[in-house]
Amino acid sequence: MKRRDLLRHLEKQGCEFLREGGNHTIYVNRCAQTSSAVPHHREIIEFLAQKNLQRSGHSEAVDPCHSSRVTFPSCAAHTSVR
Repeated sequence: MKRRDLLRHLEKQGCEFLREGGNHTIYVNRCAQTSSAVPHHREIIEFLAQKNLQRSGHSEAVDPCHSSRVTFPSCAAHTSVR
């Protein structure tokens, strides 16, 4: 998966840019109270991309190999309306 595609997907799912590190870019999901470290490589291996999306509390993530959606357990904070 391309790095920019992963960053766009994280932002679309509610993650915010926190800081730029020496080797990683840090994004946080304040709703799920999690963070994701995205390495500074053009290509991110699929396993790492899926783990970052799952760790950030996303209910679904893109499966680039099959152009379909992979569903993960959703965050309770995302589903509740206040």
